[in-house]
Amino acid sequence: MYYFKNFRLTIYLAILVFVTGCNQNDIDPGDKTDGNASYEAINGWLYDIMNDAYFWYKDLPAESSLDAKANPSDYFEKLVYQRATVDRFSMVTDDVEALQNEFNGVSKIFGISYSLSYIDNGNVNIAAFLNYVVKGSPAEAAGLKRGDIILKINNTQLTTSNYITLLGTTETATFTLGTVSNKVITESSTTISVTKAEVSEDPVAFSTIISKPAYGKTIGYLVYTQFVPGTEADENKYDNELRQVFANFKSQGVNELVLDLRFNSGGYMSSAETLASLIGKGVSSSKIFYTEQWNDKYTAYWKQNYGAAALNYMFLNEANNLGGSLNRVFVLTSGSTASASELVINGLKPYMEVITVGENTAGKNLFGSLIDDDQGRWDWGVYLMLGQTANANGESDYGTINGMTPTYVTEDSSIPYKAFGDENETLLRKALDVMGIPAPEGTRLAATTTVNRFVKSILRDNLQVRSDWMIKKDAIKLREK
Repeated sequence: MYYFKNFRLTIYLAILVFVTGCNQNDIDPGDKTDGNASYEAINGWLYDIMNDAYFWYKDLPAESSLDAKANPSDYFEKLVYQRATVDRFSMVTDDVEALQNEFNGVSKIFGISYSLSYIDNGNVNIAAFLNYVVKGSPAEAAGLKRGDIILKINNTQLTTSNYITLLGTTETATFTLGTVSNKVITESSTTISVTKAEVSEDPVAFSTIISKPAYGKTIGYLVYTQFVPGTEADENKYDNELRQVFANFKSQGVNELVLDLRFNSGGYMSSAETLASLIGKGVSSSKIFYTEQWNDKYTAYWKQNYGAAALNYMFLNEANNLGGSLNRVFVLTSGSTASASELVINGLKPYMEVITVGENTAGKNLFGSLIDDDQGRWDWGVYLMLGQTANANGESDYGTINGMTPTYVTEDSSIPYKAFGDENETLLRKALDVMGIPAPEGTRLAATTTVNRFVKSILRDNLQVRSDWMIKKDAIKLREK
C-alpha cells in the first residue's frame, strides 16, 4: 500500500511530485513499448497508483478485466470514474515534464487568451476575440492587446472547420485583425506576426484603484489569471507580487474589491491560500480556510499520524489583509473559472459576502496532483484526483457540470472587449452598478456589437482550456509501507 507523506511548510500541506511503485512489472520484449518500457508495465503502474490513492478507488474495474497491453491513454480512460459528470479532470500524459511546466505557468506560447465566436449569420466564419495578452509574451511584444479581434491566420479566414489546424499547430503566425463598424466585424489592414517562445506567465495580469469619493468608494480591481506561487529562480515571486498589490490597496484605503477570475482555471492550493488570506474578513491562522476529504485509507492515515485536525487548512496571517475594510468581495466569473478559483470563492463565504458576477463556473471542487515514476522508467505521468475540498461550514456543493451560479448572471458577449479597468467593461460595469456607482457621464462609447460564441470556454494558444484546470497539491511523495 502507498501512503502520501505529509510535509508541512508553515501551515500548508506541501507534497513532493514523485511516486514509488509497489510492484516491479517485468517488461516483456514482445509488448508494445514506450521507450524501454512496455505498455503492460506502465498500465500496471497506473492501476497500482489509482487503486491506492484515487478518490474513487473502490469503483475501479477489476484489473483482470482490462487489456493490460493497451495504449496507456486508452487504459487510463477505463479507470476514470464517471468521466462525463464526476471526474472530468484526471488525465494521463506521455510527457510529464511538459505538463509539469504548464502547471507551473511555463510553456511555449504566443501569449494570447481568447474566445471563439461566430461573425456571420451562416455560423461558418469565426474570429478569436482576445481576452488578455500575457505580460512579457511574444504577443505583447508584437503589440497585441485585450480587445483585438483575429480574423485570419496566415491569410486564411478562421472557420468552424479549419480553426483547429490554424490555432492548434502554428509556431509562427501572421494575424489579420478585424474591426467593428456599424455592428459588423470587418477585416482591417492591420497584420501582426508572432513566433511562439517559452514564457513564464505572471498571474497578476492587471491591477488598479478606481476612486469614487462622491460615493464613499475606493475600489481595488485585480485580474489574476492562475494560481502559481513563483518561478524556479524565485519560488515566491508571484505570491509576493500579490502581497504588494494588496499593500497598495490597503495604503490607498480600498473599501470595495473586485477580483477578476474569469480567466483563472486553477493552480496551486498554496497560492489560493495566500490570495484568500489577503481578502478574508476576520481571518487568521486560527480560522479554517478549507478542509480536505480523501479516500477512506488516506483520511484514516492522515488523522492517525497527524491528529484529528490534520485535514483542516487554515488561513495565513497576512500583514496586508484587506478584510478589515471590506464587508464583501465581488468576483467576476466565467465557465473557465475553476478549481483553485472556486476554492477561494467557497472558502471566503463563511467569513464575508461573496458576490459573483458573470457566468457559471466550471464546477471543480476536487484536488489532485501530477505524479511521475521516480525510477525514471518512462515519461508517462498521471494527474490524479485525490479528493475534494469543503469550506469551514462543510459546504462543497458546486462540484457539478453546472458549477457555481453567479449572484448576477451577466454574459460577456459584447465586443470588442474593453480594456481592464474601463468602467464600461461588461462585467466590471455590472459590479459597479451593484455598488451603486453609475457610469461616468459623457463617456463616448466606441462601436460595439454582441456575438454568439462558437466555443463556450476561454481558450489559449493551442486550443487548450488551461491544463491546470485543477487544484494542485504542491508536491506528492508516495511511499511504500
